[in-house]
Amino acid sequence: MAAWNLLLIMVKRNPNIGRLKAGYLFPEILRRRREFAALNPDARIINMGVGNTTEPVPPHICGALVEGARRLGRPETYSGYADEGLAGLREVISRVYYNGAFGIDEIFISDGAKCDIGRLQTLFGAEVRVAVQDPSYPVYVDGSVLSGAAGRENGFAGCGEGGCGGEGYAGVTYLPCTPENNYFPDLSGIGNGSVIYFCSPNNPTGAVTTKPQLAALTAAAHRTGSIIVYDAAYSEYIRDASLPKTIYEIDGARKCAIEVNSFSKSAGFTGVRLGWSVVPKELFFSGGEGVNAGWSRLTATVFNGASNIAQYGGIAALDDEGRKEIRGLTDFYLGNARLIREALKTLNISCTGGDNSPYIWARFPGRGSWDVFSEFLEKYHVVTTPGSGFGPAGETFIRFSAFGSRVDVEEACRRLTER
Repeated sequence: MAAWNLLLIMVKRNPNIGRLKAGYLFPEILRRRREFAALNPDARIINMGVGNTTEPVPPHICGALVEGARRLGRPETYSGYADEGLAGLREVISRVYYNGAFGIDEIFISDGAKCDIGRLQTLFGAEVRVAVQDPSYPVYVDGSVLSGAAGRENGFAGCGEGGCGGEGYAGVTYLPCTPENNYFPDLSGIGNGSVIYFCSPNNPTGAVTTKPQLAALTAAAHRTGSIIVYDAAYSEYIRDASLPKTIYEIDGARKCAIEVNSFSKSAGFTGVRLGWSVVPKELFFSGGEGVNAGWSRLTATVFNGASNIAQYGGIAALDDEGRKEIRGLTDFYLGNARLIREALKTLNISCTGGDNSPYIWARFPGRGSWDVFSEFLEKYHVVTTPGSGFGPAGETFIRFSAFGSRVDVEEACRRLTER
């Protein structure tokens, strides 16, 4: 027998991987869809579940991506590492989104908001408390589990026959967002020194936080000595001018909040990968260390920057022509959302979202969300997202995504209203 066959591996797996629920939500949905398709090969399945954009990158922005690639092929315009991002992109983000309120050394370019959230959890470490909206995007909790900040007591739900989701994880304070509280939680349960993950427009509920509500959240962070990680990835879908597009519209937010954002859902960059985080210099850890300096050090260690090609596309997306294209693209998806809401209204299904958000959150009282998912797949051949995958308060809900072709959305709505 070869000597290497006798080798005993002594390297242990990170135990936090074993504390994750047995299946990440979206691969679990894909698995069930594949099983159904194998048994029903003639069914034309329409996906209204996963939030992946479907429309092409608009022409002006796409042209800048092409030109960005060409720049790398010429000696006079070639560029290499730009760890924290091209200065031109950081400058235009500050001007367009924050009225020039931040220096370029407070804006960090990344390969997407989700990636930034994962790296931020490394910045905070395993000893921090975590608070999340419930329901919320899975990476807030799953990333906290991987960092060791959640699930330390193994008090979490697995994926049984009913699917993934349920009771939640130990070490996480869940802040229920329900129709009864207008999808804004009671903030009194936030513990001192917490990292608060907050998303508006919210994924999955589609609810948008008002300025008074965001002021209350900021005040709670100051009161408890907490830091808010504010996910504004869907801010371009807000059409109501009274609703805040950034947490920095609120006084005091610079001293308690990091904001992450992305070009994925606004410019169709889900396959391009480009986002940013804003880390104000007024923000400090409990020991007096600057969060900005810590984030700069961490990203320089584990990340060599977003693609320069993508960044040239980002610059074009924020010029006058690019802004028009983003408006047109988000208007298109909001048009899809309106059709979905109208179809659900015809069925007397209560829902929220879809007006300032690309997601519609539909309620089915007394029913399990995976059961409803199965019904829509089997009866209508439409894929949705079960609410329990977003947290305990998501049970009895399913999420519809407006990301899809108009033809598919119209066909799905026809099936819902005619069968």
